Amino acid sequence: MIELIPAIDLMDGKCVRLTQGDYDTKKRYNDDPLEVAAMFEAHGIRRLHLVDLDGVREGRIVHYRVLEKLATHTGLVIDFGGGLKSDEDLRVAFECGAQMVTGGSIAVKDPATFTSWIDRFGSGKIILGADAKEGKVAVGGWTETTDRELIPFIEEYHRKGITKVICTDIGRDGMLQGTAVELYREIRAALPGIYVIASGGVGSVEDIEKLAEAGIPAVIFGKAFYEGRIRLEELLRFT
Repeated sequence: MIELIPAIDLMDGKCVRLTQGDYDTKKRYNDDPLEVAAMFEAHGIRRLHLVDLDGVREGRIVHYRVLEKLATHTGLVIDFGGGLKSDEDLRVAFECGAQMVTGGSIAVKDPATFTSWIDRFGSGKIILGADAKEGKVAVGGWTETTDRELIPFIEEYHRKGITKVICTDIGRDGMLQGTAVELYREIRAALPGIYVIASGGVGSVEDIEKLAEAGIPAVIFGKAFYEGRIRLEELLRFT
């Protein structure tokens, strides 16, 4: 059974969504992240992907109080990402209730620090964020494409202990036109020991079904729910 992980993206403490990582496309959906998180939990969801978009821009954790509120008032297992650059950011995230953190840009730009997090906290708490644009790794909230090939990049961190990766095909993110199923199949075939979390492009329950049929272990969804294309009642069969 595929694991369902709804996303809450935060700007100014509110639930928003971007399209292809472009901050100029910001659309606000709800002023109360706790209300949204509680709704997910009430429908059998057990996980939450919480993204600090202001943290991405500022290069430090910003919305730790929202994280703390959601962790305190729900039983959701929260993975937190966005702007985590230092050991202090990590300390704050864990102390405020994150059970896992996701590192993306730091894994490219400061591999020594990211590797030290894996060594210190273990693969159960550290998730690799490997965002892709035309097969290359992208960083900085997707504003910068590197020359790193995606699968070798994931493989490098798999050898260092990473077992979970959130992979977003940037070209599909927020477009609601389907996920990069073949890309995720390629990752699974090359690295069968990696728990692939598909992200970007989910536009319907059928997209989730296709991932499940392909053997992808987990999926992050957001905009399709906020835009009313997916109703939580439809997801009960996956929970």
